Amino acid sequence: MKRAIFIWIALLCANQIFSQEIYKRTLKLMGSRFEITVVAQDSTAAERHIDLAVSEITRIEKLISSWDSASETSEINRNSGKKPVKVADELFQLIKRCIGISELTDGAFDISFASMDKIWKFDGTMTEMPSNEAIKKSVEKVGYKNIVLNEEEKTVFLKLEGMKIGFGAIGKGYAADMAKELLIKKGVMGGIINASGDMNTWGEQPNGSKWKVAITNPMDKNKAFALLPIDNSAVVTSGNYEKYVKFDGVRYTHIIDPRTGFPATGIISATVFAPKAEIADALATSVFVMGVETGLNFINQLPKIECILIAEDGKLYSSDNIQLDTK
Repeated sequence: MKRAIFIWIALLCANQIFSQEIYKRTLKLMGSRFEITVVAQDSTAAERHIDLAVSEITRIEKLISSWDSASETSEINRNSGKKPVKVADELFQLIKRCIGISELTDGAFDISFASMDKIWKFDGTMTEMPSNEAIKKSVEKVGYKNIVLNEEEKTVFLKLEGMKIGFGAIGKGYAADMAKELLIKKGVMGGIINASGDMNTWGEQPNGSKWKVAITNPMDKNKAFALLPIDNSAVVTSGNYEKYVKFDGVRYTHIIDPRTGFPATGIISATVFAPKAEIADALATSVFVMGVETGLNFINQLPKIECILIAEDGKLYSSDNIQLDTK
């Protein structure tokens, strides 16, 4: 009898797994295109789970937005050079991790980049390079070392008046992590949070296969360099192949080095694989700024993190442990 019950339960579980399907919803969140994919037994459960993810991402946006005047981030920026601002522990810890990444990347990643003067235009209106003086002046208030944290009081203080912080290079990744974590807690067996290219996966597809990501060929967006399986991890690509200016034969991208004020050169696409989208998001920007050689050397020193870089000439470079399934 016990054996019969066991077989019946096993068959029931198998049928439930088999009946799982993939459901998706695309919408605009955090000013970007999000696609939320879940594996669920029916559309009702899927919609409920996707609604939860949307609510969590919206909550994160309200916490970190520098556009929302009521956010704690805006309050920090308003009080730069004046006084410390007490914030929620979640925001405090995020800023603390950001400073840690800044130290790790020697300032190639810096949330105080929001202080930078917008002297570069990538809309086709620029006809000449900004002067060296203007470029130098544009980053005078940028510098993560001027972000002062008080662990005991949970306060954040920006030393320089007019200084600002922003989470454009890490916020979507963090939101993807938090949405994924929430859905796992709610029992969703697999899915993808795609935050405008910041992809965070967990579990498997209903047929048992791993989720896969295509590395787009920036020279021809209809083709892919490679297809890679993603196992409970995140992948983020940094780079926009259309936003750039060219002076004296040098191509300057819209991603700017916060240390110098000069746009990055040499790379047109940087893809980073990491356990969390937050760190993949931040490091993709950092590697883009560092360039091919320095970026590869940097990533090869980090455990559980890999990258694929595409240079201006279309040549592909990858870190030591990447296994490419080329097409």
